[in-house]
Amino acid sequence: MMLVPNPVTRVVDRLGRSTERLMTVGLAVLFTSSPVRAAQPADRPNIVLIITDDMGYGDLGSYGATDIRTPNLDRLAREGVRFTDFYANGTTCTPTRAGLMSGRYQQRYLVESPLPAGSGAAGEMAERGLDALPYSLPRLLKNGGYATALVGKWHLGYRPNQSPKAHGFDWFFGLKSGYHDYWRHHDSRGQPDLWENDARVTVEGYTTDLITTKAIAFIEQNATRPFFIDVAYNAPHWPFQRPDTPTVAVGNARFLKPADSVTSSRADYVAMVEHMDRGVGAILATLERQGLARNTIVIFTNDNGGEWLSNNAPLFNRKWTTWEGGIRVPAIMRWPGRIPAGTVTPQVGVTMDLTASVLAAAKVSVPTEARPDGINLFPILERTAPVASRTLFWRSTQEHRVMHAVREGDMKIVVDGSHLYLYDVRKDPGERNDVARLHTDVARRLRLKLNAWEKEVNAEAASLR
Repeated sequence: MMLVPNPVTRVVDRLGRSTERLMTVGLAVLFTSSPVRAAQPADRPNIVLIITDDMGYGDLGSYGATDIRTPNLDRLAREGVRFTDFYANGTTCTPTRAGLMSGRYQQRYLVESPLPAGSGAAGEMAERGLDALPYSLPRLLKNGGYATALVGKWHLGYRPNQSPKAHGFDWFFGLKSGYHDYWRHHDSRGQPDLWENDARVTVEGYTTDLITTKAIAFIEQNATRPFFIDVAYNAPHWPFQRPDTPTVAVGNARFLKPADSVTSSRADYVAMVEHMDRGVGAILATLERQGLARNTIVIFTNDNGGEWLSNNAPLFNRKWTTWEGGIRVPAIMRWPGRIPAGTVTPQVGVTMDLTASVLAAAKVSVPTEARPDGINLFPILERTAPVASRTLFWRSTQEHRVMHAVREGDMKIVVDGSHLYLYDVRKDPGERNDVARLHTDVARRLRLKLNAWEKEVNAEAASLR
């Protein structure tokens, strides 16, 4: 039996004072003698959403990885459904997370690029972020009687009206910036970046382990009522720090990018992914031990395409772009007794579909004025509805480069500056054969749809300025 230690949490209040309290966790994570039977209404499933950060499309065994061992996520795929054509809402962290919280295109809320670290030495807060929405995913679930928690990465703002609590999470533990040191928990500006709700805390340990431990604690504490937990691992986002090697960061060397004098390796990245997979296994074991597995929907996905140490094969390019390698991500769903095990679906999906799907499964009423852009995927996955044709849009404004994309059916245009490309991404996921010259009518139709979509989302965003 592996026991997770009880970490001591130091809470820092607004006046800079700190107090310590013992977080009673004491969790038997992996093995147990018999399950605990929890009393829960069978028609209100629990939802565990696991989302990783910057992982490549081809970095799971079930997606073809040969140098990474991910037995727990591969098991999840065997027991549920694996998507071949699932997409992130954005090409980077913040936009996709805004799409998940809102269930809509993030461009409607002026959230199109990663937020900078916003808690400097003077305590100033960044203005940008996703302001609290009356119809956000956690808010609607909370109003519907669910216990709600976010454990891990937020990256949607620092101001009080942008916090996880303001959006409807009962409890938050994790980081608010885009990335931090896994061992010291400092952000890119060297400031403390570990939080419980809206107070900075100090907890020793590797971030991936802390996220796993806190997620298990929430599940155990809410085993007798319906719950939703967003387990947002920051792994394997840089800095590429191994879980078995505590590191002392010095300056920017901790980010270990390709141009650094001392850089990271694929082996470091693999260690991070495999450790995260073990955390997923511990969470799944907890559901089984608590007798919750059959009444819990488990969803796994990633927030955007992989980075430079990732494997995005067979896709082209990576994070920051609207090529397939920048937006197509792994996605797996398990719902025992509802989704046939061991299936693979060609259904095109996107992050904001998870919002609509979770709310529908939870039997939560969504007001008309919420105007979701996503669809409920569960009838398709349960084979009570046919595969749906989709038209999806992307706009990426990253690193002074604007890119667009539209996918309709199997056809996709990529607009990169003044260049427009057309691909049949079902046959050509690597986007090697530009067929715009052969299907000028399709290219023109999708370009006109893109123009109309931009006009619509820009008009809504303008009302927020």
